[in-house]
Amino acid sequence: MKKALHICWLAAVLAFIYIPVLVLAVYSFTDASMVGAGMGGFTFKNYVNLFANEELRNMILGTVALAFVTATISTVLATFGAIGAFYSKKLPKTLLNTANRIPVVNADIVTGFSICILLIIILRVDKDTFIPLGIGHVVLTAPFVYLSILPKLKQMDNSLYEAALDLGATPAQALFKVVIPQLIPGILSGFMLAVTLSLDDYFVTTYTKPSTFDTISTYVVNATKGSQTEVKTALWALSTLIFLIVIAAVVIMNVLGRRKEKSK
Repeated sequence: MKKALHICWLAAVLAFIYIPVLVLAVYSFTDASMVGAGMGGFTFKNYVNLFANEELRNMILGTVALAFVTATISTVLATFGAIGAFYSKKLPKTLLNTANRIPVVNADIVTGFSICILLIIILRVDKDTFIPLGIGHVVLTAPFVYLSILPKLKQMDNSLYEAALDLGATPAQALFKVVIPQLIPGILSGFMLAVTLSLDDYFVTTYTKPSTFDTISTYVVNATKGSQTEVKTALWALSTLIFLIVIAAVVIMNVLGRRKEKSK
């Protein structure tokens, strides 16, 4: 009885999470003008419009480029920051870990507004450049990459670096050939998390982006306020594709992880 209740509870939670996404996916293959209306006939029109519309194509490419550039910068900064904190004394390590947690628990809207005030109002950085947007996304994502790498550092033998030096390696060789290879799983997971956070962010982007640039999140919000039916329904197709890509990435990572464990 207890096991049956657990299964029912898990099924209810999964249904609550995934049924809205599945409904949207179903509507993306119809010629309906709004969710909840009659579905009409089966069609790929929304997917064709998604890639045929130049504005939508540029928005998607810009969002993806921003996400990968942000994730790369955040991963580099967070990796060296985590390594530095790991090998620091207790007080600096505690200060770094505490400072890293603040952006994580802080609301995105506070982070975005703070960066806007500091860079655009106080330092007079031109908002029509991508500097405030890039800095904002790095500030948002880097702490999460740091937290992904830190557990791998704690699992690692902290004497490996010193052992490499004793065996004749230079500090750079010990870092790049001994320490960092031990952190690859955490670095990759942190990188993917940074990409996801950047793709998904709305508040930081809204406060820091140039007026002529939109990411998926800001474009979707503005599109839902308008009356362009073709754009709205094309965004259903975009949401479905993102969902499928995420599922594929998770499955591939799990399969590779299991193969790696079996090969050990």
